[in-house]
Amino acid sequence: MPSPSSTTSDAPLGTFEEQVLLAVLRTGRTPDGSGAYGMAVRRVLEEVAGREVAIGAVYATLDRLEVKELVASERGEAGAGGSRRLFAVTPRGARALADSREMRERLWRGIDLAPLLAGANRS
Repeated sequence: MPSPSSTTSDAPLGTFEEQVLLAVLRTGRTPDGSGAYGMAVRRVLEEVAGREVAIGAVYATLDRLEVKELVASERGEAGAGGSRRLFAVTPRGARALADSREMRERLWRGIDLAPLLAGANRS
């Protein structure tokens, strides 16, 4: 079993960082090849996670993830409006996601919410 300090980043991913990384992965696989740019990441968070977020929060998180070397960016074509930054998860970012998922699964192992949820329905 890996120790909590075995993650490749300095600290475990925060919830929003994890969601943004997953949105970058989802967005990077779009059929039209538009790539993982900030507004597309925001759209995925809204559609898939059901979470409204400010575009500034998305870019601030992408910038922080890039400093941690969990994503990399490059300028891509945006058509008439100029260029956009396109983001991709790095191997280090993939490892951080895997570590985060493993930690979450270990924490959930053996947890049964049914009794608590049944009690909540009676209130």
